Amino acid sequence: MSTLRHAAHRDIERRAAGPRAGDVDARRWARPAADAALALAAFAATLGLLVAGGPDAPRGLDVAEVALAALASLPLVARRRSPLAVFVVTGLATVALRVIAEPAGPPVGPTIALFFLAARRDASRAQTRLAIAVAVAILIAHVVAVGVHDGVFPGTAIAFGVLVWGGAWLAGDRARLRQERMAELEQRALRAEHEAERERRLATAEERARIARDLHDSAGHAINVILVHAGLGRVRATDDPQARETFATIEAVARDTVADIDQLVAALRDDAAGSGVEPPPGLAALDALADRHRVAGLDVTVDVHGEQRPLAPSVDRGAYRIVQEALTNAARHGDGHAGVDLAFAPDALEITVDNPVGAGVPARPGGGHGIAGMHERAALLGGSVEAGRRDDRFCVHARLPLTAAGA
Repeated sequence: MSTLRHAAHRDIERRAAGPRAGDVDARRWARPAADAALALAAFAATLGLLVAGGPDAPRGLDVAEVALAALASLPLVARRRSPLAVFVVTGLATVALRVIAEPAGPPVGPTIALFFLAARRDASRAQTRLAIAVAVAILIAHVVAVGVHDGVFPGTAIAFGVLVWGGAWLAGDRARLRQERMAELEQRALRAEHEAERERRLATAEERARIARDLHDSAGHAINVILVHAGLGRVRATDDPQARETFATIEAVARDTVADIDQLVAALRDDAAGSGVEPPPGLAALDALADRHRVAGLDVTVDVHGEQRPLAPSVDRGAYRIVQEALTNAARHGDGHAGVDLAFAPDALEITVDNPVGAGVPARPGGGHGIAGMHERAALLGGSVEAGRRDDRFCVHARLPLTAAGA
């Protein structure tokens, strides 16, 4: 069983691999292109505000103004790598530009840089406090530059600067919080998906291990029959030495095979120690199974329809295990009643197990351990299982084909 569990874990890890290389390359090229477009748009807006500012607007621009406008906007291409440095460079360039010119609006580049500085998700508290202090210092420098250029106390500039940069910081901080919430929700959904997939595959592995135990029991019984008949043939073949030798060889091989099977079965049954004596799995033990559930408090009714006939061992064990798991679920989640219906059709065995559920009891999902095991067992037999809530009842319906050997 541990081998099956490890295989399921390895399969889950392979399925949880990261994105393909092509998608990563596309994202790696898309981000610098978007940053460059943003920086160019901020540069164009800064030039437009310079042209529209001053008493002689519109006016021409000199080389110093264009250079400072570029320095106040184009560093935005590096906003992801060094947001604080980008804000400081664009802010100081805007202060110098404010000394020699009179733009018609707020500083575009530093405002955008401040927004992204507040929106970064990897900043510590110390880095956040440093960023706020730098923003206040550059705002004060900007106000002083306005006062020097205009020659009056810039009360309007102070109020406007606080409004614009304060709004940019708050908007960036809200964007950061929203991104963190979205990332947390995505991580939760991913963990839930991986956990559900892991549980489903482990349930499948456990059910396959139980099927393997049943198969080993049948094989062990068959080999024991061969062993007994080979021994009997060896004893009776008194007049044929060659026949006696052949029977002895068959007997020895069968005895070794039985020993190997017993060892495998003992290993597979390591989780069943102390679980009590269980009747042989098969529909012949269905009454005993129902009695055990009745003793535990579950009112079970069993109805059989159609012409009963011997079933193939695999179908017989599969039908028993499906009914067993369905009754276990009914005992755990139902209201104390369950009905089992077996219908022998010409080509299939139809199994229906249903139980009432209270109005406040949620429907059991189809991805649980027991239901996943029922699906796995029926699929190995070429059949199918449907499980779900119908009105106020939970119903499990299985259809197992009847092979020629079991007809």
